[in-house]
Amino acid sequence: MDNQESILEKLEKEGWKRQFVANEPRLSEAVDLYKETGNEVHLEPIPKADNPSKLPMVGSDCTICFDGNEDQYKIIFTRPVKGGPTSNDDLFE
Repeated sequence: MDNQESILEKLEKEGWKRQFVANEPRLSEAVDLYKETGNEVHLEPIPKADNPSKLPMVGSDCTICFDGNEDQYKIIFTRPVKGGPTSNDDLFE
């Protein structure tokens, strides 16, 4: 099993859901919004790889936008806050 796959599987087992990849200033805006809507937020760095198809955490085979700037981007994962308020709105699931 690939190391990135094992990290992704571990996060999914813990209830984390991959949202999207972002850098500043959108990264901080998204983190704040997810927290305001009752979610925990976990950020993972974009892994470097010669073969983009081996990056299951990124969510795409194309990583050209990140080449050479991987350290500026984070993968946003969220999950509902345990014991926190829940929303019946599908938008926040």
